[in-house]
Amino acid sequence: MLTGSRTTFKVRQMLPDIKERMLSQSSTSARSRDVFGLRCLPGECVLQRTVMVRKKLTAREGRGWLSGTLFCTHFRVAFVPQDSPKSDDNADPILLGDHDVALASIEKVVAVGPNRTKLVTPNSSLKFTPEELVLYCRDLRVMCFLFDRLTPDAQVIEITYTIARTYQPLKPGSVLSFQNSALGSVEMKQFLSNRRRDAHMNWFESASDWEQELERCGATSWRVSSVNDRFEMSTSLSRFIVVPQKVLDTELKKSFAHFNEGRIPRWCWRHPRGSDLLRMSSFQNNIYHEKDDIRNLEMILFGCQSSLCVVVELGDELPSPADIQLAHSRVRALCLGDISMSVSAPDDKWLSTLESTHWLDYIRSCLRKASEVSCLLRSGHLTVALQEVEDRDMSCVVSSLIQVMCDPHYRTQHGFQGLVQKEWVMAGHRFYSRFNYHRDSDKEESPVFLLFLDCVWHLWFQFPSRFQLTDEFLLALHDSVHLPLFSTFLSNCQRERCKRSQNVGQSYTPVNGWRDIPSLDSLSDPSDPPLPPVWDWALQYSQERQDCFSQPVSPMLPLQPLLNGNLNTNLDAHRLADTIPGSVFLLSRGTFTCPANLPPWRSGSSGVYKKSHRRALSSENVPGLERLLKAWAMAEFPKNIPATSGPKGPLDPYEPLLPLLMGPCMSLWRECYLRGALHAQAFSHPVSANRPHPVDRLAQEVQQLKDQLAQLSTSRSPDQLTVTAETQRTDTNLNQSTNNSTFLYSALRPRATPPPTSTNQHTSRGSSSASAPPSRPTNRDGNKHSFLFGHTAVAEARSDPRYHPPPSTAKLPKSNGPSLTS
Repeated sequence: MLTGSRTTFKVRQMLPDIKERMLSQSSTSARSRDVFGLRCLPGECVLQRTVMVRKKLTAREGRGWLSGTLFCTHFRVAFVPQDSPKSDDNADPILLGDHDVALASIEKVVAVGPNRTKLVTPNSSLKFTPEELVLYCRDLRVMCFLFDRLTPDAQVIEITYTIARTYQPLKPGSVLSFQNSALGSVEMKQFLSNRRRDAHMNWFESASDWEQELERCGATSWRVSSVNDRFEMSTSLSRFIVVPQKVLDTELKKSFAHFNEGRIPRWCWRHPRGSDLLRMSSFQNNIYHEKDDIRNLEMILFGCQSSLCVVVELGDELPSPADIQLAHSRVRALCLGDISMSVSAPDDKWLSTLESTHWLDYIRSCLRKASEVSCLLRSGHLTVALQEVEDRDMSCVVSSLIQVMCDPHYRTQHGFQGLVQKEWVMAGHRFYSRFNYHRDSDKEESPVFLLFLDCVWHLWFQFPSRFQLTDEFLLALHDSVHLPLFSTFLSNCQRERCKRSQNVGQSYTPVNGWRDIPSLDSLSDPSDPPLPPVWDWALQYSQERQDCFSQPVSPMLPLQPLLNGNLNTNLDAHRLADTIPGSVFLLSRGTFTCPANLPPWRSGSSGVYKKSHRRALSSENVPGLERLLKAWAMAEFPKNIPATSGPKGPLDPYEPLLPLLMGPCMSLWRECYLRGALHAQAFSHPVSANRPHPVDRLAQEVQQLKDQLAQLSTSRSPDQLTVTAETQRTDTNLNQSTNNSTFLYSALRPRATPPPTSTNQHTSRGSSSASAPPSRPTNRDGNKHSFLFGHTAVAEARSDPRYHPPPSTAKLPKSNGPSLTS
């Protein structure tokens, strides 16, 4: 008996060690395994494999072709290069490789035959053996796979049908099955449960996180309130909000009813010059304002300032979510085209078509509004409150852009990730509805967050040395949005995320108040896999790819404190500050006004509050944005001072990055939107035996002109003939370096002559090509591409001393049109 008790005691002592070993074994069991050279996730099954396949590389990947093996699993379409190194069995699993695409990201599957193309669906039947397989993705990629002539026809048809049957267009219920296929195994669940969050970024999920941000910004007059801890005051706000120190929680509760959805004015960021940035929804005008409520509302609206408050109305100048959705769909159609429908814009109308989408106009309006508010915040001690009807879309864009422009911390990778957490995730942006992963309602779909990423890219493009993050990071974040696996984008607010993680609901009774109860219709099930945050980059990309997300930035001197927060660089803004304390101005369409009903409790009809400030300045006296920026630029950067230094010495790190907003300065995010444009442009005209390809017809015309020039040059002297032949050889090399391309600005390019091309180029799939190994689509390897941009040829031509471009007679685009330089 004593021996048994001792044994039991020893077993109890060993229990912690046994549990620790089990956890370590479970964490190490979620390792990737090698199947036919493919690094598979735990529980991932290979459905089909095809050898001797070539993948077409994009310009970012170096162009050309890459031979390897094509796989289709129940989670992704993977391509393994032939010479790829063997995967490490002890390495942590990575969701997608460099040449992979998730099934949920595929939007369209197109099979290309000798003389036809066909959109492949799960119910379609092929009457030809595909030579190429083109995958159109939701993240604007176009992946093209070419089958070798030695590949068996049965394998080609089988993998085409397998991909068409496996990928599912997003519909209700399909996202959950996709998540289970990727993360539903026991090993992956245990692996994700043991993952640690990045400690270098601020997640803004606890009160200590918000206090850390207040300390970093020096906002000592503000405090973190937990009045919305159980989401009783507002279901769309976060659990913790920042309010003035002098406002008590009991007084704060009375203010939620005066704003739409209870989104009261709350602190976002503090400028070192002493100004505060707030966000709020529209006022509720049908609410009776008592005297005590008015005093609390004034204290919240003015924050810690007592002189001036500027309410910035965002609904008048910025696009609506419906406008953003329409513009983005037009840009997608323009950049990708449609190989199955033969839809593409002509080269001579491409820029005008891009301008008609209004996508660049919406980017310009967001940057203009953010620049306007940044100049206001810089001018001195005042409170700027961004107001939107629901405070969940464009206010997220503008407030984030303001902080990126003014705060160097948010131009780093970890700082930017914390900014998205603060102004988007915790602020209640409807990611779940705007991206419409489940296809519940197309009316709510709008890529507002993608518009914000495009705006940040424009800032990075104009000020690359001021950013620690790179465009590779922005592109990776853009692509991760289209992968419905991350908790960051699969909820509309923090309340929904808490319900998913805790699987509980809330009920209210007059006696017991709010109580947590098991939710029968909660957003998740206990068996659902834990969803990782999007910031877990090691789960998505290799270390080599992650190293490209950041770059070194030159250190800047810390900002010297000012005794007076107002700077004498914007006299017009200071004219506003000279008004009586308690003034509230409305900034809309670039002008300051002071409506009688702003705030609504100052309308005078109720008689509770009597206006005590002066009459507002007229629109002629208060300048708009253009005069505001001009006065600031003339005072801060005189002509005899370089742009890298301010008038008083080194560059102030908190000077706002004011981008150029003219037409030629607004460019298209080429690395994002035009990644698949080369493929789509090349295949936008299906091959027909009776109708030559447009490039073939152009080559015929050029060849005829070449023959005529050769006949005219026969009467020249031998020396002239030598020079002519040398020039022709130079132009031919230049033309070959651009892969027989046709350019958008043909008058600005050298008069290069492509090699002779026959009109009957449509050979069988067993013929060979000069630029690649024998493959099926030989008629598309060299002379079937129509590149929109060819910077390499121009650079090489200008560097050649023998090359002298002919005088251009073509008209250049107008100065107010969009630019495509990148």
